[in-house]
Amino acid sequence: MDITTILFYVFSGILLVSSFRVITARNTVHAALFLILSFFTASCIWMLLKAEFLAIALVLVYIGAVMVLFLFVVMMLDLNTDSMREGFWKHLPVAAVIGALIAFEMGIVLMGGFQLADAPALTAEQAKLGNSKMLGIEIYTSYLYPLQIAAVLLLVAIVAAIALTLRRRKDSRAMDASEQVKVTKADRLKIVKMAPTVAAPAQPTEGGQA
Repeated sequence: MDITTILFYVFSGILLVSSFRVITARNTVHAALFLILSFFTASCIWMLLKAEFLAIALVLVYIGAVMVLFLFVVMMLDLNTDSMREGFWKHLPVAAVIGALIAFEMGIVLMGGFQLADAPALTAEQAKLGNSKMLGIEIYTSYLYPLQIAAVLLLVAIVAAIALTLRRRKDSRAMDASEQVKVTKADRLKIVKMAPTVAAPAQPTEGGQA
């Protein structure tokens, strides 16, 4: 067993453990940190597969931008995780069965794409292009329609998130920007004239002390 295979099993084990801790950690910040560890070990596996562009993109985009923003949001909101975790262990068997079924289906669909013996050999011109350029050519030629479908799904998800955020709720408070613009100086500042008052001097008490 060579060093590459050993590193693959090490990173895969860390990835599985950290992924499990993401959903079982009691602290939300700890769960986010375990998710960062999962992304980092996944990028290491990409490096072992000689997909340097995907590994660097995973580190820069998800760990460097998305997870940092997620940590800020989690720490600012101070979420009550106890109420969110109610019924977790009760629904865990059903979730485990569904997750195993999804993994089995993905394995059946994707197993044919990992037959390295059937992969066509790279030509000299293709080897000079590099991983990132070859990936872009492959996405925008062979996988153009799946890319467009993914873009439409992401657009629908963005619109749905905005619609859920802007819905009218009784417990939400919002300010009308048009009403703020219409405010004049007289509405913001009101001068009130009052007669000056002088506090009465303190009366001396018994013993000569005020």
